[in-house]
Amino acid sequence: MGILQIAAVLILLLLLVKPLGSYMYHVFSNQPNRTDKLFTPFENVIYGIAGLKNRSGMSWKKYTLSLILTNIVLVVLGYIILRVQKLLPLNPNGIDNMEPTLSFNTIISFMTNTNLQHYSGESGLTYFSQMAVIMMMMFTSAATGIVVAIAFIRGITSKGNTLGNFFVDFVKAHTRLLLPLAVVVTLILVALQVPQTFGATVQATTLQGDVQSIARGPVASLVSIKHLGTNGGGFFGVNSSHPFENPNPLTNVIEILSMWCIPAALTYTFGKFARNQKQGWVIFGAMSMLFLMFLSLAYYAESQGNPAINALGIDAAQGSMEGKEVRFGIAQSALFTTVTTAATTGTVNNMHDTLTPLGGLVPLGQMMLNCVFGGDGVGLVNMLMYAILGVFLCGLMVGRTPEFLGRKIEAREMKLVAIAILAHPFIILVPTAIAFLTDLGRGSITNPGYHGISQVLYEFTSSAANNGSGFEGLADNTPFWNISTGLVMLFGRYISIIALLGVAGSMVKKQWIPETIGTFRTDNALYTAILVGTVFIIGALTFLPVLVLGPIAEHLTLR
Repeated sequence: MGILQIAAVLILLLLLVKPLGSYMYHVFSNQPNRTDKLFTPFENVIYGIAGLKNRSGMSWKKYTLSLILTNIVLVVLGYIILRVQKLLPLNPNGIDNMEPTLSFNTIISFMTNTNLQHYSGESGLTYFSQMAVIMMMMFTSAATGIVVAIAFIRGITSKGNTLGNFFVDFVKAHTRLLLPLAVVVTLILVALQVPQTFGATVQATTLQGDVQSIARGPVASLVSIKHLGTNGGGFFGVNSSHPFENPNPLTNVIEILSMWCIPAALTYTFGKFARNQKQGWVIFGAMSMLFLMFLSLAYYAESQGNPAINALGIDAAQGSMEGKEVRFGIAQSALFTTVTTAATTGTVNNMHDTLTPLGGLVPLGQMMLNCVFGGDGVGLVNMLMYAILGVFLCGLMVGRTPEFLGRKIEAREMKLVAIAILAHPFIILVPTAIAFLTDLGRGSITNPGYHGISQVLYEFTSSAANNGSGFEGLADNTPFWNISTGLVMLFGRYISIIALLGVAGSMVKKQWIPETIGTFRTDNALYTAILVGTVFIIGALTFLPVLVLGPIAEHLTLR
């Protein structure tokens, strides 16, 4: 039964990939299409208010600078709101201003599409902050990732000299993609009993006569964009485990598809831009192979139960249900866990800290690879980075100058790819080591032994991968964790974006080379296997030692 549930969701995703991927191609191809009549008037109003008269193409440097400056302005605005939220409207519960280091962590978290939460949503933010900062950032950070992917795709597939116009792409990502989808998903969630109100917390009297405060608010609208934008930050502290955010198995499936559809469909968009749909299916196939491997491990590990508890003779027929909601069970919990870390969303419908050791290895491993579908836009870019690396390695082995999509891959591109690849493990492993060397870091670990290592490793891996989920046993709302993870989130987001846009800027200027009999093909099953192997080799060589110290060692001690 569990496998059938998983298979049904996978089939639904496959049905969404082509239509959504084609739609995104029409949105960003800058060719006249039927959506123009509906959306152009609204976009022209936005361009007029913003004073955007020149909408010509940009070089990669100008595109990148425009992206970074826009993000900086949004960060400053959001930080100010969090620091003075007590004085602003829509605060019926009297919530106080957010502390400085927590404000820094929160605003960086949501601007980088990480949505790591060192606070509890229902008690840490006013309704105004939830909407004006959190939801606003959920749209803008997702749009930033999507336009990075589109610019990168243009750079490696087009024969022009620019990557497009950042501001045009940024506006279109909102008006033609994220906002329409968010409205539809919000209405569906409201119909399925997810709250959407500005009413204050409700005081209810329990059967025992005690008074209980029940938090509510504009939940459905936040839940829709948190998944569509691969954001993950919950309105409530327990995220999509909360019955108001995710009340039943149907909403669970909708949330899974919401966070998965755009990253998956972008592979089809890539094939349309490349004018070779096989190229898109190769990327989708490689991502899917990696995903199914991790999903199989998660489902098997959780369905077998905890070995230590099984040894006591307790019935393990239901699997390891610790930290999971009965309404979802093992199958939908394992699938949700795998999707949320594959798509670097970070939303959770069960507590990852209570996963079995091998089950906990799955989200860790996917975030370390950071390309198994990945977040909106950046996941595709990261996988294309490995695709370029795979072609380069194959070219070296046969003694030919590597080519990808009709362009030579030379020293400049490989240096930038190397920066992006090396930065990710560096900003995970170095802060993890520092945390273990200082009392500030060790003092927050609530579990001794190998699981404590996994807690710290997970926190920095989630920050670097812009995921935001956590092993919630870690006491992370301290100045040390707020500042350290804030910096990791910044570096994890922008180092790779800048480096890979540099690759796109270099590739777009290269002379197109016609395909010959000696050209290494990148649109067949052989290259799919090479791509998967490249990702695994790089990931295993980099992260296997620290995984042995954490989840693998913990698993062995439970046998």
